[in-house]
Amino acid sequence: MLLEKMKKHRFLFEELVKRDFKKKYKRTMLGVAWSMLAPLLTLLVMAVVFTQFFGRSMPHYIIYMFAGNLVFFYYREATNGGMRALVDNAGIFTKVNVPKYIFLLSKSVSSFINFLLTIVIFFIFVAIDGIAFSFKFFLLVYPVVCLLVFNIGLGLILSALYLFFKDTQYLYDLFTLMVMYLSAIFYPIDSLSDYLQQLFYLNPVFVYINYFRTIVIYNSIPSLGYHLLCAFYALIVLLIGGYIYKKHNYKFLYYV
Repeated sequence: MLLEKMKKHRFLFEELVKRDFKKKYKRTMLGVAWSMLAPLLTLLVMAVVFTQFFGRSMPHYIIYMFAGNLVFFYYREATNGGMRALVDNAGIFTKVNVPKYIFLLSKSVSSFINFLLTIVIFFIFVAIDGIAFSFKFFLLVYPVVCLLVFNIGLGLILSALYLFFKDTQYLYDLFTLMVMYLSAIFYPIDSLSDYLQQLFYLNPVFVYINYFRTIVIYNSIPSLGYHLLCAFYALIVLLIGGYIYKKHNYKFLYYV
């Protein structure tokens, strides 16, 4: 049923994705290159600041930070964009009867394309840093898909909340800042106690970041339990988001 609706509204969906790209990079000289430059510039600043504290004793520290930035930037961009999906497109769905999740999905696709472009830069850095190519790298498709599903689910939740409560944006800004510091983007957790290390796995963003690091830096495959944890976070958030949309869909028109 979902695929049938997407097929029916394919033209609108494609136009929304194109519009999101044009709107985001309108009047910029570098255009889509900014999607790759933003995490690179952040990585540069972090490398200058934190290498003195953590990088000297860690092999491939730049890649360690890049993996963290890569996942976190995508998570932040996708969920922030998803949060505004309904509000930004109120002029369309208040006049035309279309599934409202199409607006969220179009935002997600736009962010996902930027993410894939940045992954290319990530692997260029991996090669420069002397990490040999491994067929294990193809396993990264799994956390990428899980992260995509997770971001769509969280976007469904946030877009509904933002429609009902405009304070959601300010609260979520604080939340993402907290997530950044609790995702071990620029510091290792090895020196922490076992109990504190386990607490990090309550953070889905850290779980997906750590999958990247395990494959690329440590050349190891996460356990079956770890794969199930990745899927659990993605599916539970998607189910919650889908439930909220299904239950409150009829109310959306009254809050725009």
